Amino acid sequence: MKIETGKGSISLLALLGIWSVAALTSLPGLAVSPILGNLSDIFKDATELDIQTLATLPSLLIIPFILLAGKLSDRVGYIRLLYTGLSLFLLNGLLYFLCNTIDELIFVSAMLGVGAGIIIPLSTSLVSRFFSGEKRTRQFGYISAINNLTLVAATAITGYLAEIGWRLPFLVYLLPVVSLLLVGQIKKADTGTVAAVAGKRGGIGTAKHHTDKNAFIGLTLYYLLITYLTIIVSVNLPFLMTEYGHDSGSAGLVISLFFLFIMLPGFFLNKILTVIHSKVLLVCLLLIACGLLIIFFNKNMVLIVVGVLLAGGGYGIAQPYIYDRTVFVVPPEKTTFALALVMTMNYVAVVVSPLVTDGLQRLSGVDSERFAFALNSCIGVLALVAMCIKDLFTSDRKV
Repeated sequence: MKIETGKGSISLLALLGIWSVAALTSLPGLAVSPILGNLSDIFKDATELDIQTLATLPSLLIIPFILLAGKLSDRVGYIRLLYTGLSLFLLNGLLYFLCNTIDELIFVSAMLGVGAGIIIPLSTSLVSRFFSGEKRTRQFGYISAINNLTLVAATAITGYLAEIGWRLPFLVYLLPVVSLLLVGQIKKADTGTVAAVAGKRGGIGTAKHHTDKNAFIGLTLYYLLITYLTIIVSVNLPFLMTEYGHDSGSAGLVISLFFLFIMLPGFFLNKILTVIHSKVLLVCLLLIACGLLIIFFNKNMVLIVVGVLLAGGGYGIAQPYIYDRTVFVVPPEKTTFALALVMTMNYVAVVVSPLVTDGLQRLSGVDSERFAFALNSCIGVLALVAMCIKDLFTSDRKV
Protein backbone atom coordinates (compact mmCIF):
# COMPACT_ATOMS: atom_id res chain seq x y z
CA MET A 1 0.00 0.00 0.00
CA LYS A 2 1.37 3.41 -1.01
CA ILE A 3 0.83 6.65 0.91
CA GLU A 4 0.84 9.90 -1.06
CA THR A 5 3.16 12.48 0.48
CA GLY A 6 2.99 15.53 -1.78
CA LYS A 7 6.53 14.68 -2.89
CA GLY A 8 5.74 11.24 -4.22
CA SER A 9 4.69 8.19 -2.21
CA ILE A 10 6.02 5.93 0.53
CA SER A 11 4.98 2.51 1.77
CA LEU A 12 2.61 2.04 4.70
CA LEU A 13 5.44 0.33 6.61
CA ALA A 14 7.65 3.40 6.17
CA LEU A 15 4.84 5.60 7.52
CA LEU A 16 4.36 3.25 10.48
CA GLY A 17 8.11 3.53 11.08
CA ILE A 18 7.85 7.34 11.23
CA TRP A 19 4.88 7.10 13.59
CA SER A 20 6.68 4.60 15.83
CA VAL A 21 9.64 6.97 16.25
CA ALA A 22 7.23 9.77 17.17
CA ALA A 23 5.57 7.55 19.78
CA LEU A 24 8.90 6.98 21.55
CA THR A 25 9.49 10.67 22.24
CA SER A 26 6.89 10.72 25.03
CA LEU A 27 8.40 7.77 26.95
CA PRO A 28 11.52 9.16 28.76
CA GLY A 29 10.84 9.40 32.48
CA LEU A 30 7.48 7.62 32.37
CA ALA A 31 8.66 4.30 33.76
CA VAL A 32 10.51 5.97 36.64
CA SER A 33 7.62 8.27 37.65
CA PRO A 34 5.42 5.59 39.30
CA ILE A 35 8.24 4.45 41.59
CA LEU A 36 9.70 7.84 42.60
CA GLY A 37 7.68 7.90 45.81
CA ASN A 38 8.88 4.42 46.78
CA LEU A 39 12.57 4.76 45.93
CA SER A 40 13.60 5.18 49.57
CA ASP A 41 12.02 1.79 50.29
CA ILE A 42 13.39 0.13 47.14
CA PHE A 43 16.89 1.55 47.68
CA LYS A 44 17.56 2.05 51.39
CA ASP A 45 20.56 4.31 50.71
CA ALA A 46 18.69 6.66 48.33
CA THR A 47 18.76 10.30 49.45
CA GLU A 48 16.37 13.09 48.53
CA LEU A 49 19.08 14.48 46.22
CA ASP A 50 19.32 11.08 44.47
CA ILE A 51 15.58 11.08 43.83
CA GLN A 52 15.65 14.66 42.52
CA THR A 53 18.61 13.82 40.27
CA LEU A 54 16.84 10.75 38.90
CA ALA A 55 13.77 12.86 38.09
CA THR A 56 15.56 15.78 36.43
CA LEU A 57 18.88 14.55 34.96
CA PRO A 58 17.38 12.74 31.91
CA SER A 59 15.49 15.89 30.86
CA LEU A 60 18.62 17.99 31.29
CA LEU A 61 20.63 15.63 29.08
CA ILE A 62 17.91 15.47 26.45
CA ILE A 63 18.31 19.20 25.75
CA PRO A 64 21.95 19.26 24.49
CA PHE A 65 21.56 16.00 22.59
CA ILE A 66 18.47 17.25 20.77
CA LEU A 67 20.56 20.16 19.53
CA LEU A 68 23.56 17.94 18.76
CA ALA A 69 21.42 15.51 16.74
CA GLY A 70 19.85 18.40 14.86
CA LYS A 71 23.28 19.74 13.99
CA LEU A 72 24.78 16.38 13.01
CA SER A 73 21.87 14.99 10.98
CA ASP A 74 23.14 16.37 7.65
CA ARG A 75 26.77 15.45 8.28
CA VAL A 76 26.30 11.97 9.76
CA GLY A 77 23.06 11.06 8.01
CA TYR A 78 19.68 10.79 9.66
CA ILE A 79 19.44 7.00 9.20
CA ARG A 80 22.71 6.42 11.05
CA LEU A 81 21.61 8.81 13.82
CA LEU A 82 18.26 7.08 14.01
CA TYR A 83 19.89 3.68 14.42
CA THR A 84 22.25 5.11 17.05
CA GLY A 85 19.51 6.79 19.09
CA LEU A 86 17.13 3.83 18.93
CA SER A 87 19.86 1.34 19.83
CA LEU A 88 20.99 3.45 22.79
CA PHE A 89 17.38 3.84 23.92
CA LEU A 90 16.77 0.07 23.72
CA LEU A 91 20.10 -0.85 25.34
CA ASN A 92 19.39 1.31 28.37
CA GLY A 93 15.85 0.00 28.51
CA LEU A 94 17.37 -3.49 28.95
CA LEU A 95 19.95 -2.26 31.47
CA TYR A 96 17.16 -1.05 33.79
CA PHE A 97 16.45 -4.70 34.60
CA LEU A 98 20.02 -5.11 35.84
CA CYS A 99 20.10 -2.04 38.10
CA ASN A 100 20.61 -2.85 41.78
CA THR A 101 21.62 0.54 43.18
CA ILE A 102 20.23 4.07 42.91
CA ASP A 103 23.46 5.25 41.26
CA GLU A 104 23.09 2.65 38.52
CA LEU A 105 19.47 3.71 38.01
CA ILE A 106 20.53 7.36 37.68
CA PHE A 107 23.28 6.50 35.17
CA VAL A 108 21.00 4.35 32.98
CA SER A 109 18.26 7.02 33.07
CA ALA A 110 20.79 9.62 32.00
CA MET A 111 21.94 7.47 29.07
CA LEU A 112 18.31 6.86 28.11
CA GLY A 113 17.95 10.66 27.99
CA VAL A 114 20.90 10.78 25.57
CA GLY A 115 19.24 8.22 23.26
CA ALA A 116 15.92 10.05 23.46
CA GLY A 117 17.62 13.36 22.72
CA ILE A 118 19.03 11.92 19.50
CA ILE A 119 15.72 10.61 18.15
CA ILE A 120 13.39 13.44 19.28
CA PRO A 121 14.30 15.96 16.52
CA LEU A 122 14.33 13.15 13.93
CA SER A 123 10.70 12.32 14.76
CA THR A 124 9.56 15.62 13.25
CA SER A 125 12.26 16.04 10.59
CA LEU A 126 11.18 12.72 9.05
CA VAL A 127 7.76 14.25 8.38
CA SER A 128 9.27 17.36 6.76
CA ARG A 129 11.62 15.16 4.72
CA PHE A 130 8.92 12.98 3.19
CA PHE A 131 5.79 15.16 3.19
CA SER A 132 4.84 18.60 1.86
CA GLY A 133 1.89 20.97 1.80
CA GLU A 134 -1.38 19.92 3.42
CA LYS A 135 -0.17 16.34 3.70
CA ARG A 136 2.76 17.51 5.81
CA THR A 137 0.45 19.54 8.05
CA ARG A 138 -1.83 16.53 8.47
CA GLN A 139 1.10 14.28 9.39
CA PHE A 140 2.37 16.75 11.99
CA GLY A 141 -1.12 16.61 13.48
CA TYR A 142 -1.04 12.82 13.47
CA ILE A 143 2.38 12.49 15.13
CA SER A 144 1.37 15.02 17.79
CA ALA A 145 -1.75 12.96 18.46
CA ILE A 146 0.23 9.70 18.48
CA ASN A 147 2.78 11.21 20.86
CA ASN A 148 0.10 12.23 23.35
CA LEU A 149 -1.88 9.01 22.92
CA THR A 150 1.27 7.06 23.76
CA LEU A 151 1.80 9.28 26.79
CA VAL A 152 -1.71 8.57 28.10
CA ALA A 153 -1.52 4.82 27.43
CA ALA A 154 2.03 4.42 28.77
CA THR A 155 1.20 6.41 31.94
CA ALA A 156 -1.72 4.10 32.68
CA ILE A 157 0.27 0.95 31.87
CA THR A 158 3.37 1.88 33.89
CA GLY A 159 1.22 2.85 36.88
CA TYR A 160 -0.46 -0.56 36.77
CA LEU A 161 2.80 -2.45 36.29
CA ALA A 162 4.46 -0.59 39.16
CA GLU A 163 1.89 -2.08 41.54
CA ILE A 164 2.97 -5.58 40.49
CA GLY A 165 6.74 -5.06 40.56
CA TRP A 166 8.99 -2.01 40.55
CA ARG A 167 11.01 -3.18 37.51
CA LEU A 168 8.04 -3.98 35.27
CA PRO A 169 7.33 -0.36 34.15
CA PHE A 170 10.68 -0.46 32.33
CA LEU A 171 9.12 -2.81 29.79
CA VAL A 172 7.83 0.28 27.91
CA TYR A 173 11.46 1.17 27.13
CA LEU A 174 11.69 -1.93 24.93
CA LEU A 175 9.36 -0.40 22.31
CA PRO A 176 12.30 0.85 20.16
CA VAL A 177 12.48 -2.73 18.87
CA VAL A 178 9.50 -1.90 16.63
CA SER A 179 11.16 1.24 15.28
CA LEU A 180 14.46 -0.54 14.66
CA LEU A 181 12.65 -3.15 12.60
CA LEU A 182 11.02 -0.43 10.48
CA VAL A 183 14.02 1.90 9.94
CA GLY A 184 14.94 -0.16 6.88
CA GLN A 185 11.56 0.68 5.34
CA ILE A 186 12.19 4.39 5.96
CA LYS A 187 15.61 4.12 4.32
CA LYS A 188 14.10 2.26 1.38
CA ALA A 189 11.47 4.98 0.92
CA ASP A 190 14.21 7.61 0.91
CA THR A 191 15.96 5.97 -2.04
CA GLY A 192 12.87 6.22 -4.26
CA THR A 193 10.94 9.15 -5.64
CA VAL A 194 11.03 11.03 -2.36
CA ALA A 195 14.80 11.25 -2.32
CA ALA A 196 14.78 13.05 -5.64
CA VAL A 197 12.51 15.77 -4.31
CA ALA A 198 13.46 15.71 -0.62
CA GLY A 199 14.93 19.17 -0.85
CA LYS A 200 11.89 20.71 -2.43
CA ARG A 201 9.43 22.81 -0.51
CA GLY A 202 5.76 22.13 0.07
CA GLY A 203 3.00 24.36 1.38
CA ILE A 204 1.59 27.73 0.54
CA GLY A 205 3.77 30.38 -1.02
CA THR A 206 7.29 30.45 -2.37
CA ALA A 207 9.98 28.17 -1.03
CA LYS A 208 12.32 29.78 1.49
CA HIS A 209 15.96 30.08 0.47
CA HIS A 210 16.93 31.78 3.73
CA THR A 211 15.68 31.67 7.32
CA ASP A 212 12.94 34.11 8.29
CA LYS A 213 14.67 34.86 11.60
CA ASN A 214 11.87 36.92 13.14
CA ALA A 215 9.27 34.27 12.37
CA PHE A 216 11.50 31.46 13.62
CA ILE A 217 12.37 33.23 16.89
CA GLY A 218 8.71 34.05 17.38
CA LEU A 219 7.65 30.42 16.90
CA THR A 220 10.38 29.18 19.25
CA LEU A 221 9.50 31.62 22.05
CA TYR A 222 5.79 30.97 21.56
CA TYR A 223 6.33 27.22 21.96
CA LEU A 224 8.34 27.86 25.14
CA LEU A 225 5.54 30.10 26.44
CA ILE A 226 2.61 27.73 25.85
CA THR A 227 4.54 24.72 27.17
CA TYR A 228 5.46 26.68 30.29
CA LEU A 229 1.84 27.77 30.76
CA THR A 230 0.23 24.36 30.31
CA ILE A 231 2.75 22.16 32.11
CA ILE A 232 1.25 23.17 35.46
CA VAL A 233 -1.97 21.37 34.52
CA SER A 234 -0.25 17.97 34.56
CA VAL A 235 2.08 18.82 37.45
CA ASN A 236 0.05 21.04 39.81
CA LEU A 237 -3.62 20.32 39.07
CA PRO A 238 -3.78 17.05 41.09
CA PHE A 239 -2.61 18.95 44.18
CA LEU A 240 -4.97 21.86 43.48
CA MET A 241 -7.94 19.49 43.14
CA THR A 242 -7.03 17.92 46.49
CA GLU A 243 -6.98 21.44 47.93
CA TYR A 244 -10.42 21.99 46.36
CA GLY A 245 -11.71 18.86 48.10
CA HIS A 246 -11.71 16.41 45.17
CA ASP A 247 -10.32 12.88 45.54
CA SER A 248 -7.25 11.50 43.78
CA GLY A 249 -9.40 9.42 41.41
CA SER A 250 -11.05 12.58 40.08
CA ALA A 251 -7.67 14.24 39.70
CA GLY A 252 -6.37 11.28 37.70
CA LEU A 253 -9.42 11.38 35.45
CA VAL A 254 -9.01 15.09 34.75
CA ILE A 255 -5.31 14.70 33.90
CA SER A 256 -6.21 11.89 31.49
CA LEU A 257 -8.78 14.20 29.88
CA PHE A 258 -6.13 16.91 29.60
CA PHE A 259 -3.87 14.69 27.51
CA LEU A 260 -6.89 13.46 25.55
CA PHE A 261 -7.80 17.06 24.65
CA ILE A 262 -4.20 17.70 23.58
CA MET A 263 -4.31 14.59 21.40
CA LEU A 264 -7.65 15.02 19.60
CA PRO A 265 -6.93 18.21 17.55
CA GLY A 266 -4.06 16.41 15.81
CA PHE A 267 -6.49 14.14 13.98
CA PHE A 268 -8.44 17.11 12.56
CA LEU A 269 -5.68 19.70 12.25
CA ASN A 270 -6.27 20.73 8.63
CA LYS A 271 -9.99 21.28 9.23
CA ILE A 272 -9.31 23.31 12.38
CA LEU A 273 -6.71 25.46 10.62
CA THR A 274 -9.17 26.15 7.81
CA VAL A 275 -11.51 27.74 10.37
CA ILE A 276 -9.02 29.84 12.36
CA HIS A 277 -6.36 30.17 9.61
CA SER A 278 -4.24 33.31 10.12
CA LYS A 279 -5.15 33.70 13.82
CA VAL A 280 -3.99 30.24 14.93
CA LEU A 281 -1.40 31.34 17.51
CA LEU A 282 -3.66 34.05 18.91
CA VAL A 283 -6.64 31.70 19.24
CA CYS A 284 -4.54 28.97 20.85
CA LEU A 285 -3.09 31.33 23.44
CA LEU A 286 -6.61 32.64 24.14
CA LEU A 287 -7.86 29.09 24.74
CA ILE A 288 -4.94 28.31 27.07
CA ALA A 289 -5.29 31.56 29.05
CA CYS A 290 -9.07 31.11 29.43
CA GLY A 291 -8.59 27.51 30.49
CA LEU A 292 -6.12 28.43 33.23
CA LEU A 293 -8.37 31.25 34.47
CA ILE A 294 -11.38 28.93 34.69
CA ILE A 295 -9.36 26.38 36.69
CA PHE A 296 -8.09 29.13 39.00
CA PHE A 297 -11.48 30.70 39.73
CA ASN A 298 -13.64 27.56 40.03
CA LYS A 299 -13.75 24.54 42.33
CA ASN A 300 -16.61 22.89 40.45
CA MET A 301 -15.54 19.65 38.77
CA VAL A 302 -17.44 20.35 35.54
CA LEU A 303 -15.87 23.80 35.16
CA ILE A 304 -12.41 22.40 35.90
CA VAL A 305 -12.92 19.92 33.05
CA VAL A 306 -13.98 22.82 30.79
CA GLY A 307 -10.78 24.68 31.73
CA VAL A 308 -8.69 21.58 31.05
CA LEU A 309 -10.45 21.11 27.70
CA LEU A 310 -9.64 24.67 26.61
CA ALA A 311 -6.01 24.59 27.77
CA GLY A 312 -5.36 21.12 26.34
CA GLY A 313 -7.15 21.88 23.08
CA GLY A 314 -5.23 25.13 22.59
CA TYR A 315 -1.91 23.37 23.12
CA GLY A 316 -2.95 20.43 20.96
CA ILE A 317 -3.63 22.74 18.00
CA ALA A 318 -0.57 24.94 18.48
CA GLN A 319 2.07 22.20 18.83
CA PRO A 320 1.80 20.56 15.39
CA TYR A 321 1.10 23.93 13.76
CA ILE A 322 4.37 25.30 15.14
CA TYR A 323 6.26 22.31 13.74
CA ASP A 324 4.67 22.86 10.33
CA ARG A 325 5.36 26.60 10.27
CA THR A 326 8.96 26.03 11.38
CA VAL A 327 9.52 23.85 8.32
CA PHE A 328 8.10 26.63 6.16
CA VAL A 329 10.20 29.55 7.50
CA VAL A 330 13.62 27.87 7.18
CA PRO A 331 15.43 26.50 4.11
CA PRO A 332 15.37 22.70 3.61
CA GLU A 333 18.96 22.12 4.67
CA LYS A 334 18.30 23.73 8.08
CA THR A 335 14.99 22.03 8.82
CA THR A 336 16.23 19.34 11.23
CA PHE A 337 18.27 21.75 13.35
CA ALA A 338 15.45 24.32 13.35
CA LEU A 339 12.97 21.69 14.57
CA ALA A 340 15.52 20.58 17.17
CA LEU A 341 15.74 24.13 18.53
CA VAL A 342 11.96 24.41 18.70
CA MET A 343 11.51 21.03 20.39
CA THR A 344 14.20 21.89 22.93
CA MET A 345 11.84 24.52 24.31
CA ASN A 346 9.58 21.75 25.60
CA TYR A 347 12.33 20.41 27.86
CA VAL A 348 13.53 23.88 28.83
CA ALA A 349 9.99 24.60 30.05
CA VAL A 350 9.92 21.30 32.00
CA VAL A 351 13.13 22.27 33.82
CA VAL A 352 12.39 25.99 34.29
CA SER A 353 8.72 25.84 35.32
CA PRO A 354 9.09 24.38 38.83
CA LEU A 355 12.12 26.58 39.55
CA VAL A 356 10.29 29.80 38.64
CA THR A 357 7.01 28.83 40.32
CA ASP A 358 8.59 27.61 43.56
CA GLY A 359 10.96 30.59 43.73
CA LEU A 360 8.22 33.18 43.24
CA GLN A 361 5.88 31.35 45.62
CA ARG A 362 8.49 31.47 48.39
CA LEU A 363 9.00 35.18 47.77
CA SER A 364 5.25 35.83 47.88
CA GLY A 365 4.69 33.82 51.04
CA VAL A 366 1.52 32.29 49.55
CA ASP A 367 1.05 28.69 50.66
CA SER A 368 -1.49 27.44 48.13
CA GLU A 369 -1.48 25.36 44.97
CA ARG A 370 -3.57 28.13 43.43
CA PHE A 371 -0.45 30.30 43.20
CA ALA A 372 0.89 28.44 40.14
CA PHE A 373 -2.40 28.89 38.28
CA ALA A 374 -2.65 32.55 39.31
CA LEU A 375 0.90 33.19 38.08
CA ASN A 376 0.50 31.38 34.76
CA SER A 377 -2.94 32.89 34.16
CA CYS A 378 -1.44 36.38 34.54
CA ILE A 379 1.46 35.50 32.22
CA GLY A 380 -0.98 34.08 29.68
CA VAL A 381 -3.25 37.14 29.75
CA LEU A 382 -0.31 39.55 29.47
CA ALA A 383 1.12 37.59 26.53
CA LEU A 384 -2.31 37.56 24.89
CA VAL A 385 -2.65 41.34 25.25
CA ALA A 386 0.85 41.81 23.82
CA MET A 387 0.00 39.59 20.83
CA CYS A 388 -3.27 41.48 20.22
CA ILE A 389 -1.45 44.83 20.26
CA LYS A 390 1.25 43.52 17.93
CA ASP A 391 -1.41 42.07 15.61
CA LEU A 392 -3.29 45.37 15.62
CA PHE A 393 -0.22 47.40 14.62
CA THR A 394 0.73 44.82 12.00
CA SER A 395 -2.76 45.03 10.50
CA ASP A 396 -2.57 48.82 10.43
CA ARG A 397 0.71 48.73 8.52
CA LYS A 398 -0.80 46.33 6.00
CA VAL A 399 -3.74 48.67 5.46
